[in-house]
Amino acid sequence: MSLQDTLSNDVKQAVKSNFNVELETVEFQATRKEFAGDITVVVFPMLRFVKGNPVQIGETIGNYLVEHVDNVKAFNVVKGFLNIEISDSYYIDFFNGIKAEESFGLVQPNPDEKAIMVEYSSPNTNKPLHLGHIRNNLLGYSVAEILKASGKKVYKTQIINDRGIHICKSMLAWKKFGNGETPESTGLKGDKLVGNYYVKFDQEYKKEIEALVANGSTEEEAKKNAPLLIEAQDMLRKWEAGDEAVVALWEKMNGWVYDGFDETYKNLGVDFDTLYYESNTYLLGKEFVAEGLKSGVFHKEEDGSVWCDLTEEGLDKKIVQRADGTAVYMTQDIGTAIQRIKDFPDVGGMVYTVGNEQDYHFQVLFLILKKLGFDWAENLYHLSYGMVDLPSGKMKSREGTVVDADDLIDDMAKTAEEISEELGKLDGYSEEEKQELYKTIGLGALKYYILKVDPKKRILFDPKESIDFQGNTGPFIQYTYARIQSILRKANVGSTATLSAIEVSLHDKERELIKQVQLFPEVVQNAAENHSPALIANYTYDLVKEFNSFYQNVSILGADSDTEKLFRVQLSNTVANTIKNAFGLLGIQVPERM
Repeated sequence: MSLQDTLSNDVKQAVKSNFNVELETVEFQATRKEFAGDITVVVFPMLRFVKGNPVQIGETIGNYLVEHVDNVKAFNVVKGFLNIEISDSYYIDFFNGIKAEESFGLVQPNPDEKAIMVEYSSPNTNKPLHLGHIRNNLLGYSVAEILKASGKKVYKTQIINDRGIHICKSMLAWKKFGNGETPESTGLKGDKLVGNYYVKFDQEYKKEIEALVANGSTEEEAKKNAPLLIEAQDMLRKWEAGDEAVVALWEKMNGWVYDGFDETYKNLGVDFDTLYYESNTYLLGKEFVAEGLKSGVFHKEEDGSVWCDLTEEGLDKKIVQRADGTAVYMTQDIGTAIQRIKDFPDVGGMVYTVGNEQDYHFQVLFLILKKLGFDWAENLYHLSYGMVDLPSGKMKSREGTVVDADDLIDDMAKTAEEISEELGKLDGYSEEEKQELYKTIGLGALKYYILKVDPKKRILFDPKESIDFQGNTGPFIQYTYARIQSILRKANVGSTATLSAIEVSLHDKERELIKQVQLFPEVVQNAAENHSPALIANYTYDLVKEFNSFYQNVSILGADSDTEKLFRVQLSNTVANTIKNAFGLLGIQVPERM
């Protein structure tokens, strides 16, 4: 039970004993730095139930707590704020209780609760992963890990968009211009090779448009009548009809892309429990359209198309099946959601990690699933996120101006190498150890820079700024962790011996550090509830700042007594474990030396 939970009951008892009033809730806040105290009770909300002067009410409650509650040693009242000072013994008892817990703050999944499925990545198989996919993957993976740490069973999944006109564009360009190139013959990753032909299609398509316009067509006519586009559309029809040659080409080129994706996911440090493919799911949902027509959720227009009228809910009318009976994206997404529950009956909710340009789509999807009567539709969440921009501007896949994920990961490691060499921190490392460390620092910098920002906000990503060894960055936190490991190696003392308040009198910096550690379980739960890795990232930065203040003001290895030294080493070790656990939820490694 947290300090706030314990004190809440004590404050309620104080109010009942002194004013004969039963409070439902007690409002707390952090004590302002200029006042003595560890936690503050806000008296003003009580005035609806307790008549009197807020200062006098605060004094009365404070006196009761000092007299009746062991852990309360003093108080002061400033206007309507009751600042409470907690005894050292409370913090030391708490610390003794958690210092040997390597997984402090992380809750084991409850097998009796419904699981959550988290979808992320979900790329197209016509191009390699880029910077936008990196934010998607990092967010989805981290939210899955945070939900797991909060006590939920989690399945990680993606739906791979492996069909459609954009896939046929890459296939057609390779067939016409590829001369049989393969990943093996070119030395290129398969996803990069296929992506090159997506760009090639666009280049040749634009040439055809220009030629048609020069011969008198309007631009609109030229775009529709360009021979390449007509061929791509024909290829898509053949694919849907099961044409052997087209399907064989599709399987070969998609195979190249999957191998490339796997390599990128491995380098990025993300994984999945199950995969769905659009080629298997694009017809799903049609049977539920038929069910919805019977139940009145959907209606058929005169042309035969099927719609859902959501105007009463403040949305518009949404098509769920074309007049020719073919499925739209919404039909597929309805079917895929239902199929996932069939495949995983223990799933009771889903998180979709998709950019904010799809906000409206998911509003509609979730509402339709509720109208179809699925109770789990109440537990669907769109983890909506903003775009990632670079100082050089916006990315465009068709024009080949995207920032490739693999290239960015490599560039981050190189930048980490340059800065580390300048700082001269790596004496005594082998070349292999250095390269591994550069990768850990570079990837940590990338992940932290992206995850510390609230998902809904747009990001301007600056690689150089992200690898700064000072400030709110991944390397700064990694460096602090490595510093603590160095202290622990030098200390050479046990980490489990129990100390009491009689033996240790807390320095202000020790107290503040323990208070910061104490917040971690609550932060994990809040991050899970809000689907926000940013809460974990910024908590970790605050913890590291608190440790560095402790480190600068209190001698650890040069403590006045062995008891003090032992306590401070144990405290440092607990901080390191908490950093490691927190960064683990962000998918970031921490180096033992740096």
